[in-house]
Amino acid sequence: MAEPTIGTRLQRRFVVFTSDSGFVAELADVAPQPWVGQAVTDLDELGEWNDVLLYRFILMDLDEEAAFDPLEIMRTLRMEYQINVPVFCFGGDEELQNDMRLARADRFFSRREMLRMLPEFCERYAWGE
Repeated sequence: MAEPTIGTRLQRRFVVFTSDSGFVAELADVAPQPWVGQAVTDLDELGEWNDVLLYRFILMDLDEEAAFDPLEIMRTLRMEYQINVPVFCFGGDEELQNDMRLARADRFFSRREMLRMLPEFCERYAWGE
């Protein structure tokens, strides 16, 4: 297993759980340089639990239940991996949002609010280089 380098650990990256490529493009437009978002629909695409720690935060599209199970991802992150990477959700109905709160998702936004908040999240989690 290759160990991450210090440079890899310092990269400013975040995860976006969505299959909506249009929204991913909108996020890329508002993300400050050098931040990079990685769009996925499966937690395994990120690698092992310790690979998830290389990302500063996670955005999760709750309108994408056909593409992935947001509750299962939260349970895996919090209960199996036992990691506390911030998870910011957008979309979804009230019932799903309540279930995600119980699964320990951090905050909830509309799609438009997420676009407005992304630069603030990037600033808040910009430790390192």
